[in-house]
Amino acid sequence: MNILVINGPNLNFLGIRQPEIYGKATYEDLKAMIQAEADRLGVQVSFFQSNHEGALVDAIQQAYFDKTDGIIINPGAYTHTSVALLDAVKAVSIPTVEVHISDPDSREDYRRVSYIRAACKATVKGRGLEGYLEALRLLAE
Repeated sequence: MNILVINGPNLNFLGIRQPEIYGKATYEDLKAMIQAEADRLGVQVSFFQSNHEGALVDAIQQAYFDKTDGIIINPGAYTHTSVALLDAVKAVSIPTVEVHISDPDSREDYRRVSYIRAACKATVKGRGLEGYLEALRLLAE
């Protein structure tokens, strides 16, 4: 099984950006944590991060050609604005789990809208970095 983990804008600044919300672990720490769980589960995992919406769409589309079995995506702020990401996930028909480190429903009103959620098989939110591991286990089942 091959899983692609996609992270959107500002997630490369984990540990720097608002550590009171997102924690002190870095993006590299997150990748290492996910890799360790993937190894434990016996699945292959790859990572992609971009601050650019089109690059995220390209990564989702490439996952189709790469025969990816599942996608974990934290679209960052594009969660609340991007119909393009929604359409890309719908187009590829790859089981996708939406992840958010914080709980957007407990934050500003505009963060309560998720366009991509309609195309996802599950959403994991408010569980910190551990949410990525939960998403990985959901896809590995």
